[in-house]
Amino acid sequence: MRYLVDLVDAWRNLDRRSKLWSGYALIALLVIVLGWSLLATKTAALERTRTARENVLKELLPLKAAYLSAKITADQLAGRMAMLRPDDTPAGIIEEIGIKGKGVKITPLKGEERSGVTEDAADVRIEGLTANEMVNLIYRLEKGSRPVVIKKANLRVRFDDPSRFDVALTIALLKPVPGKAK
Repeated sequence: MRYLVDLVDAWRNLDRRSKLWSGYALIALLVIVLGWSLLATKTAALERTRTARENVLKELLPLKAAYLSAKITADQLAGRMAMLRPDDTPAGIIEEIGIKGKGVKITPLKGEERSGVTEDAADVRIEGLTANEMVNLIYRLEKGSRPVVIKKANLRVRFDDPSRFDVALTIALLKPVPGKAK
């Protein structure tokens, strides 16, 4: 309390000109404090906005990676669908691959229609394949120029020759539905 009394006495003892300059200094000090407070508020709001945007980015980056992966897969499928000829069949694709074992049996199956694509399905049985031929067959079916889906695969080792395999595959050739536009 004593400091306040001393401050009031010192103010009363000042001449008029000193009081005026002290008032100007006090006004300038108040303007600086007010400006500093406004800048601190604006900085805090910008910091909150930056933090919120960083959180959104952390959520979106995995989604972006998943989107790009799905887009690449869709583009590859679209390219493979463009390579499709109207007379393509699962049997023709197996013959094009050129891998033959002791016996090849291809039985057509009823295909399904899903989301603008029809499946031309077939049951393929190949006997007497080596492990390398079997891997090459599956790779060429999956990664070939035509859109083929392996729905079911059954690989069995032969009893008479353990180095040979019997392969039973259910494959489906994907074809666009006629008359549907993208």
